Amino acid sequence: MTGATGNVGRVLVPLLSAAGVHVRAVTRDPAAAGLPAGVDVVRADLLDAATLDAAFAGADAVFLVWPAYSTDHAAPVVDAIARHARRVVFLSALGAPDSTVAEPPPGLFHGRLEWLIRRTSLEWTFLRAGGFATNTLGWAAEIRESGTVHWIYGGAGRSLIHEADIAAVAARVLTERGHAGASYELTGPSVVTQTEQVRLIGEAIGRPLRWVELPEEDARARMREMGWSPEFIEGGLAHWAHIVGEPEPVTDTVEKLTGTPARSFAQWAGEHVGAFS
Repeated sequence: MTGATGNVGRVLVPLLSAAGVHVRAVTRDPAAAGLPAGVDVVRADLLDAATLDAAFAGADAVFLVWPAYSTDHAAPVVDAIARHARRVVFLSALGAPDSTVAEPPPGLFHGRLEWLIRRTSLEWTFLRAGGFATNTLGWAAEIRESGTVHWIYGGAGRSLIHEADIAAVAARVLTERGHAGASYELTGPSVVTQTEQVRLIGEAIGRPLRWVELPEEDARARMREMGWSPEFIEGGLAHWAHIVGEPEPVTDTVEKLTGTPARSFAQWAGEHVGAFS
């Protein structure tokens, strides 16, 4: 498992362990991993190809979470997985192109990873997740300090997904047969605009919050400070502008694969009150 200490991995590792799966968690800092007893924690870095063969050796399947906004180091990672494992489950993104021939452009890094994986002999499954509800934690400091969120395209309609729902689907796909060659689109149960997300967080913490629309250039500057590539910034802005008028789709894939309806953003907010208070 890559991304074992991330938002999805923290939920997925215990699910797999409870199911009796032998999990090897890949992390850059095993001492700080804090994963359940019985999990094999190994040191490796996806951006350092020299560390990968030892990490992937003997694996049957790999859960791949890409840690960067660029695919500059992706080909050696995919090659290392293909040398050792039979299957890969890649946490991709909603809207990734189904490209089997033409290489997607640099800004579509999820699509480029899918393209690289398709070119190997690996059995693959792509989990094309919508926006993560947990990404709204990026507003937490501002909410705690001022009760205000400064961001762009408040009317953008997102079908945000709870990280626990992604983990539940991943656990099924990793432990069941019949998912090879599938691309699953995973979303939350409804569309919630960004201003509505702020309102729901306010309801969860018991105080009203305010949305302040940022000018586009100010938003670009913030994203550059966050380390986003120019291609990713422009792609994000174009997507948010588009979904003001045409919101992101809603799928029932989580329920079909797990038997349980996807969790709402309001539920997610209620579970993360401490981060915003």
